[in-house]
Amino acid sequence: MVIIKELTLKETILIDTNGRMNENAGEKLKGLKVNKARETIIKLLQDYGAVDKIEKIKHRTPMCDRSKIPIEIIPMDEYYVKVTDIRDRLIELANELEIIPEQHKQILINWLKVSNDWPISRRRYYGTEIPLWYCNNCGEPLVPEEGKYYIPWKELPPEGSKCSKCNGDKFTGDTRTFDTWMDSSVSALYVTKYLYDKEFFSKTYPMTLRPQGIDIVRTWLNYSILRNYQLTEKLPWKTAWIDGMGLDEHGEKMSKSKGNGVDPTIVIEKYGADAFRFWAVSEAMPGSNFMFSESRLQGSSKFLTKLWNVARLIKQFPAQEDRPTITESDRWIIEYTKKITNECVDAYKKLNPYLPANKIREFIWNVFAPHYLELIKARAYGEGFSEEEKESALYTLNSTFKELLLLLAPITPFITDTIWRELYSKESIHYQNITNFPEEDNTILETGEKLMEFNKKVWNLKKEKKISLRDKISIEIPQELKPFEKDLIKMHNIE
Repeated sequence: MVIIKELTLKETILIDTNGRMNENAGEKLKGLKVNKARETIIKLLQDYGAVDKIEKIKHRTPMCDRSKIPIEIIPMDEYYVKVTDIRDRLIELANELEIIPEQHKQILINWLKVSNDWPISRRRYYGTEIPLWYCNNCGEPLVPEEGKYYIPWKELPPEGSKCSKCNGDKFTGDTRTFDTWMDSSVSALYVTKYLYDKEFFSKTYPMTLRPQGIDIVRTWLNYSILRNYQLTEKLPWKTAWIDGMGLDEHGEKMSKSKGNGVDPTIVIEKYGADAFRFWAVSEAMPGSNFMFSESRLQGSSKFLTKLWNVARLIKQFPAQEDRPTITESDRWIIEYTKKITNECVDAYKKLNPYLPANKIREFIWNVFAPHYLELIKARAYGEGFSEEEKESALYTLNSTFKELLLLLAPITPFITDTIWRELYSKESIHYQNITNFPEEDNTILETGEKLMEFNKKVWNLKKEKKISLRDKISIEIPQELKPFEKDLIKMHNIE
């Protein structure tokens, strides 16, 4: 087909719309199906003595995604939307559009560079009908008034319709449908009430965000930009967020035809919606393919169980509204929480939930629960500490946990809201704002790293001695950790 176009040759159509050879194929082939015609051609060549050899070769054949039957391409008269005339402007618009992640912008631009006019009519049974009738006398199309959904293959044209060319009044309706992207491409106009509510449209268009999959960049994203520009001369949104493909456990694309898809309702019933949501955003960076793994989904479920258990512990200690004098141990976790919050907020602003999910899990699982909670547990209970030191622990424990819940709420809305209502307020967590912290104090964070190394050293030493973590141990506390000394003595039962 490419060679024919380059040489501007006229095609000879040999196959009809029923998949059989037509009269152009000759009497011996006419009426045969394609495969049978190929067999007949080979036999005819052999009979003529024109066959030198027969061998198997590999070649590319277009196949139907669902039936896996080879596709025979034949030219037909169809309706097109003009693209080539404005291709350069569409490329300019693509460069103006913010696309997350940035590297996926090139997919769109590469496609636009080679795109041709868009065939929008389809010979299918299901879809949006093309609202046209044709004059039985001269074939001139009849376009009805807008505002009504028409079914031309089933309905007569509006009463009193006349052909604009010959004044005929007998028509035959178009039996074709539109390409599915003709509807989808104007979704931004539909939700902003284009042509129906001018005030609403002026306030909502262009929209802020288009989230979509990477597999339909050349279709939905491309055609949406095209049609919205043709109608409004504007981009339909400020940002397009492109997600990757869902793969099965073997790395294969999930599809109905392969039968390797995972029913999310079954998974959610088993593990819960929050676990599924957390797994989905923590598995891959935006734009990257993600592989389904039930074992990793179980890991997300275990993390939320950990969060729930931390909440049960904290529930024992009443929240302190007024900030007391803060101990060094508490100041460390406050600064660490500031650091996590600032990093997560920055990632959220960039529409990247992958980083918050993993940073919060890492913090709760490997810092907050094993190190900080164990460090201040005795002080929170008031065992051997002053009331002022206890109040510092209670205030810090609750204030930092509040921030962690707020950071997790966009990803796991149900468990965070339940914990929030039980611990802090009857008003939903989703009405609250994440705190805007100043930059954290890196000096105490560096000391905190040494604190955690010391904790690991003590735990390993007790393991080597085959004694319980509650048993007494004799070990010197490093000089730089002296501000934490009282908490460390209680935590490790240091003699």
